Amino acid sequence: MKRHLTPELMDDPALDPAEHRHALGGLARLNRISAAGRSPWRGMADLVRESNRPLSVLDVATGSGDVPISCARRAKAEGLELELHGCDLSEVALSQASQRARDAGLTMTCFQHDILAEPPPETYDVVTCNLFAHHLDEEGVCLLLRNMALAARRRVLLCDLRRDRIGLGLAWVFSRLLTRSKVVHVDAIKSVRAAWTPGEMRDLATRAGLENAALPSCFPRRMMLSWEPS
Repeated sequence: MKRHLTPELMDDPALDPAEHRHALGGLARLNRISAAGRSPWRGMADLVRESNRPLSVLDVATGSGDVPISCARRAKAEGLELELHGCDLSEVALSQASQRARDAGLTMTCFQHDILAEPPPETYDVVTCNLFAHHLDEEGVCLLLRNMALAARRRVLLCDLRRDRIGLGLAWVFSRLLTRSKVVHVDAIKSVRAAWTPGEMRDLATRAGLENAALPSCFPRRMMLSWEPS
């Protein structure tokens, strides 16, 4: 299945804010049903459990913050704490992320930042990115990984879709079952068609300087790159 990258509706700065919020809500529902926070949590849980202080986590291109908030809830269930941070280009998304964190009884520091233009201004124990790499071309993914690595003191975690026909079918079915947002219906299919294969992602990580990154498959039809600075 050949990769096909086209602009997603939600990336359009002219998208009506109400439609944008509706789409973010639909994506949040999809993330919740697919347990999107489970794999990133598993990727950082060992560091959280062994730390004697709250682990600082930055989620780049955070959208409405569903995944980092899910990780913080999982930590809280074990009596642990995360220091949550999120950055995104969209003010609408950042507003949603802040509100969702408050609704969950959590504090999340959100700030506007273009992760492809430069590294974040500070460093964090763990830097995560969820469901963003499929929006990018090869050079964009390499920039993303390099800038994440520069901000990560202990670990980089990048979770994204895998490109295959099963994933395409799942995206079509569940986007329609779980939300009425036409934006999500269109973008869910575009996302899978634009996703990377594990082999492609490994090659991009190597090009970006993230040698020997682990890249296990995750449910449902996803993969998670994990890398630690030397």
